[in-house]
Formats: sequence, C-alpha cells, structure tokens
Amino acid sequence: MNKQQQQALAARRARQKRVRAIAFGLITVIVLGVSVSLLVSAFSSKTPPPAANTIDIAADMGGFNMQEVRVKAGQPVTVRLTSLDGPHHTDGGGKHQWAVDEFGASVIAPAEGSNLVTFTPDKPGSYTYYCDICCGGRANPTMQGKLVVEA
Repeated sequence: MNKQQQQALAARRARQKRVRAIAFGLITVIVLGVSVSLLVSAFSSKTPPPAANTIDIAADMGGFNMQEVRVKAGQPVTVRLTSLDGPHHTDGGGKHQWAVDEFGASVIAPAEGSNLVTFTPDKPGSYTYYCDICCGGRANPTMQGKLVVEA
C-alpha cells in the first residue's frame, strides 16, 4: 500500500470515529432526555389537592376498614382510598374501588397504592358505598359500607 492509500485509509477511519462519537453522543442525549421527562412526569402531581374534609379509607380482600362514613351535605369531601393488597391477588389484581352511584363518585386504588376522589354530596340521606372490582363485588357485605350525608 502506498503512502497516498495509507493517508486515505487513515482519513476514512478518522471520519468513522467522528461519526461513531457523534452517534453515541446523540443517543446519550436522547436517552437522558427521555429519562428526565419520565422522572418529571412521575414525580409531578397532577392530582388536585384534596378538600379540607379528607377521609382515609383502606381496603383489602377482607373489606373496608370503615363501615360508616359521615359527611355534611353541601360540603366538598375527598375520599383517599388505599389498597392494602398486592398485585399478586388474582381477584382484581390488588385494586379496590370506592363508589357511591348517587353522587357519581368512584375511585380505584392501585395495588398497594392510593387514589383520591373529591365530590360534594348535596342530598342528605344514607347511601351505600361499595367495591365492585373483586371479592364478590356488591354482593359481599364486607365490600360495602354506608355513607351518611347529614343536613
């Protein structure tokens, strides 16, 4: 190989090295950008702040920890439902629901997690809340409770 061919080969290798370095840099920037974006979205709360009147209710395969909840008519209330069951449960995958049909209130808590629903009960009376995801749903007496709305 003559000197001119060696120089051409060396120049081609140098270009290939630069192209690889630029490609590696671009891939690194893209991966970091996606990672930062995912982290920001995971830690930024888009959930509205709970009402001043927040009720914490826990649910597991055995039922709700509260069988009766009392609230005032016309006042916003937030229910923070926490599922104590893990994702290994075959009946519902560990998710639980808290719902009251008359007020259009429904929230589903993920396995070993929490979720919120805020609503304003406007009619005094006694209403049934329930979980219809697992555990026999509405037919299971432990997966129901009473929401008492006082005037």
